[in-house]
Amino acid sequence: MRFPPRITRIGALGALMSALLIGGAATVPATAAATAVGSICYGALPSQAHDTLDLIEQGGPYPYSQDGTVFQNREGILPSQGTGYYHEYTVITPGSSTRGARRIVTGEEVREDYYTADHYATFKLVNYSC
Repeated sequence: MRFPPRITRIGALGALMSALLIGGAATVPATAAATAVGSICYGALPSQAHDTLDLIEQGGPYPYSQDGTVFQNREGILPSQGTGYYHEYTVITPGSSTRGARRIVTGEEVREDYYTADHYATFKLVNYSC
């Protein structure tokens, strides 16, 4: 199952408003700024990561069938969230005959995009303002 493009996400505020209008409990996700992961300027990402982020915005098509699948956060490096909060996408590695180790992992909040160059050992939150 593919995750829809980010422009269709309602984010934390939308979830809170929906819960208030419909009734029931709302879970507001932890902010990305409060995490212990590093950060990287959008301009410092490899060009292939820019291509992946563009594909995510467009809703695909993606080069690998695994792209858009739920990222489980088994490593526990990203902020703890419910199942289905994070999704992963391949960042193509030139010259690699496999998917390689580079990924973009997206959260449900707008522009909550993490880059990993080492297959989930470390993550950097993409900073779009630098």
